[in-house]
Amino acid sequence: MSRRLLLCACAILLAACSSGSPVQEWHGPSPEQLVAGIRAAGAPAPGELDVQPLRDPMVEDLRVQATQFERQQRYADAAVALDKALALSPEDPALLQERAEIAVLQKDLDKAGALASNAYALGAKVGPLCRRHWATIRQQLALRQRRLELPEGGKRLKRDAIAQWQRDQSDTNVAIAEAARHQADCTLTGPPRY
Repeated sequence: MSRRLLLCACAILLAACSSGSPVQEWHGPSPEQLVAGIRAAGAPAPGELDVQPLRDPMVEDLRVQATQFERQQRYADAAVALDKALALSPEDPALLQERAEIAVLQKDLDKAGALASNAYALGAKVGPLCRRHWATIRQQLALRQRRLELPEGGKRLKRDAIAQWQRDQSDTNVAIAEAARHQADCTLTGPPRY
């Protein structure tokens, strides 16, 4: 499957499961644990290339503010600071990823997945940042999978509803596996030395 086709499929999956509002009831690891896992996925591998671009000083100041707000658990303020930075630099994949991680902390995994998908589409497709994009997308898909859990009394559901649930569950499982494969493909090392 080509990358473009995969991106389209991811975008469709993300759009299909987008609720437009944060999750009201939270199950599983805390948002802070999810973000820690996402950031750990982006740790550079030994010998891996990790290029950091030069940034606009105004954008950098807003990023620093957002980091300070995050440390104080003022996630809404961090989101505002990053949204201002994105207004200045809307196609910065690292900035989009940071905003996605704040969305996770705000318990809005649908928005986080959409932001990470956009960041991946604009980014280099390799390196630590790429792995963070895919780790975020996997978390969003995992939320979708939790939402698809068969409700209590599922045996009483009509056969068509159960069949649709099974198709949705299967599509989500495939998307999670694809996200895991692409996350692994993000690693880029230099040529072997002899």
